[in-house]
Amino acid sequence: MARSKERAPAVFELRSASMTLVVVALKTTDMAAIEAEMTARFSDTPDMFNHDPVVIDIAQAEGDPMALDYGRLVALLRRFNMVAAAVRGGSPEQMSAAAEAGLGEAPEAVVPAARPVVQAPAAVEAPPVAVEAVTASPIEVSPIPAAPAVPQLAPAHVATMIVDKPLRSGQQIYARGGDLVVLAVVNFGAEVIADGSIHVYAPLRGKAIAGARGNTDARIFSTCMEPELISIAGTYRTTDNPLPDNVIGKPAQIRLDGERMVFEPLD
Repeated sequence: MARSKERAPAVFELRSASMTLVVVALKTTDMAAIEAEMTARFSDTPDMFNHDPVVIDIAQAEGDPMALDYGRLVALLRRFNMVAAAVRGGSPEQMSAAAEAGLGEAPEAVVPAARPVVQAPAAVEAPPVAVEAVTASPIEVSPIPAAPAVPQLAPAHVATMIVDKPLRSGQQIYARGGDLVVLAVVNFGAEVIADGSIHVYAPLRGKAIAGARGNTDARIFSTCMEPELISIAGTYRTTDNPLPDNVIGKPAQIRLDGERMVFEPLD
């Protein structure tokens, strides 16, 4: 009698997973314009991304829908250490072209539908019922002990990187996932980068890039604001456009109001 073959153990498993991905939202299908803009933004900060998977969002891209060269776009993103994983927001023809380039289709964000409001049925008048009055005997009720107090949990701590040495030209510091605090001078040619806010308790003369992964609430603080370049969530400004007189060389903060930079002295 032939022996049944034993099933070999599985060498892989399929599991569901959720990930936080960077979204590259294109505003145009003009590849020359996209390449020029990415080169201007990321050439000076080659370590901003670390082979991070990204989703290409083309829902608001203007221009010829079929002019987007996905092979060229994937290569461009790899140049800046981003790995294109999927596309979303395109027409069926665009999504088909993306699939031919080896890109997946990312689902759109789902907004939960509002629950329908259910009105309570109108009250129905019950017919009058004769009730006989009854004298109740007093009942002793024991006091209910109070529930124990629930301890309050402390809010989650966000990682902060602290640098207490001067940064020379050519040096770069990146606080991935949190804020950056620098207690010494950031010289010309040095770069300080953070996914959160940047605090420099000394002259800031180099490049400061806050909200590197798109955090528009990030801010830049310095006790002596005189940077050669500042950027918050991709909105940047260089020395070609000097800072206002009330903040340059003085204690100040820089933040975003929409897509506009706001410069505020700290007196």
